[in-house]
Amino acid sequence: MSDMTTETSQQDKQERRDSLWRALQDVVDPEIPAVSVVEMGMVNRVDVDDDGRVMVEILPTFSGCPALDVIGQHVRERIAREPGVASVDVRFVFDPIWSTDRITAEGKEKLKGFGIAPATLARGKPLPMLQREPVACPFCGSTRTAMDNLFGPTPCRSLYRCLDCRNPFERFKAL
Repeated sequence: MSDMTTETSQQDKQERRDSLWRALQDVVDPEIPAVSVVEMGMVNRVDVDDDGRVMVEILPTFSGCPALDVIGQHVRERIAREPGVASVDVRFVFDPIWSTDRITAEGKEKLKGFGIAPATLARGKPLPMLQREPVACPFCGSTRTAMDNLFGPTPCRSLYRCLDCRNPFERFKAL
């Protein structure tokens, strides 16, 4: 194969991968339908071979996340609709470990709009330090908030309330 053909093939493969990443923007987190699995930072890798076999690696937010089967099904269904896709393999992987640091800036804004306070950046900070940081209310922006329950509707969220606007809200746990 000539260098030009190899370069074109690599370029085509990258364009196909980019197209698949864009398609995954349509797959929302079933527990938080305001954000996609891409915005949540759950998609670790997307590969496609010359025969149209696609492999998508998903990082679960928690190992026991009850939404994994639904997420896997939605990823398979969405990617299967893309031109040239022969098969889709969805793998749940735990290396690297998903962290709230993976949520994109757009994802954090969408979480706020949905009434969930995104976690602060966790990189290198011990958990007790993260738990002491002020939590801004996603509705009014006040940091006069209180945690009502460490355990929210899912293992990855806690329940809070704002002392100013009095709205209850959820917050992603910093992981």
